[in-house]
Amino acid sequence: MKVCHVSSAHKNDDARIFRLECVSLAAEGYDVYMVVEGESKDVQGVHIIGLGKQPESRLKRMTRYTRKAYQVALSLDCEIYHIHDPELLPYARKLKKHGKTVIFDSHENTLEQMEEKTWIPRQLRSLVSRMYRRYATSIFSELDCLVSVTPHIVEQLKVINPRTYMITNYPIVAEYPYREQKEEFALCFTGGIDSQWNHKLVIDAISELDGVTYNLCGRSSSDYIESLKRLSGWNKVNYFGKVPFSKAIEIQCVSSAGIALLSPSNNTGGMTGTIGNTKLFEYMMARLPLICTNFQLWKEIIEKYQCGICVPHNDIQALKEAILFLKNNPDEANKMGENGRRAVIEEYNWKTEEKIMFSMYEELAREVVKNT
Repeated sequence: MKVCHVSSAHKNDDARIFRLECVSLAAEGYDVYMVVEGESKDVQGVHIIGLGKQPESRLKRMTRYTRKAYQVALSLDCEIYHIHDPELLPYARKLKKHGKTVIFDSHENTLEQMEEKTWIPRQLRSLVSRMYRRYATSIFSELDCLVSVTPHIVEQLKVINPRTYMITNYPIVAEYPYREQKEEFALCFTGGIDSQWNHKLVIDAISELDGVTYNLCGRSSSDYIESLKRLSGWNKVNYFGKVPFSKAIEIQCVSSAGIALLSPSNNTGGMTGTIGNTKLFEYMMARLPLICTNFQLWKEIIEKYQCGICVPHNDIQALKEAILFLKNNPDEANKMGENGRRAVIEEYNWKTEEKIMFSMYEELAREVVKNT
């Protein structure tokens, strides 16, 4: 069975699309293609079909580039198409008209997040959001199934299309080296670096704490990094920039705690939170005790496994106290780290989600065969 994952917005090494979904499907025996930015190559059984460099202009990416993605994907003549970006929804409908089976994978709360898109003029956001919601809802109802990453988004989508699955981004269980014990206490953040993760608050907090540094790596805009460099605590930041996944693991394993101070938004369902984010579970895999936002879903995990400390995302005093507790109580911090690792092995790992994805694909494949 030929399967094609299509994205005009994500990178060709995207954690969810490539490392979790595509590689697993290829290992299961599907003939997997991934139409995405960059060059064409075969990696871990996945045929990556490169679209070249993404345009710097958002408008060009959402018009010419998406059209190119669709044309390349259609030319592959696959049976199942798995679409990953809202800007590709018009082509999801076109694929259906060509008789293809189509899945839409909603990584975030796409129906509500237009209200928070800074590239849309503020006075137009409400109107654009209503128009997009009406349009997307119409297409969602026509597709073969929908996928999302966290309960509140899944329940919202099920109202539109009852055939909606939750497949979240739990990590693949792997052996990591034990964290090195160092005199210096290093916080760690690995992932997309932007304001929603409250890095300024973290840097301001550590500027006033002795013996605490911040290991920071990931993709970011030059403007945002420059704004961080102007902070007085920047001299305590070890900034690595964008690094391969293997290097991110190395950075985690020489750090003392993982930090995830995500701000509430429509995507998190306010203070409900999302389990679609990879950071918490990757930190837990690396035996890092957590300091994270006190979202309801995150608190339930932290309290169930005693693997970290939850704080308000905008409370610098609570953040300082959490950092100092872990720094001054290394035995307790190590215990939290081991508890987090156990939680991933027992519950929050990709094998649990992979089974759901395989079941979904098997059902769709049976329907493809039946209808041919």
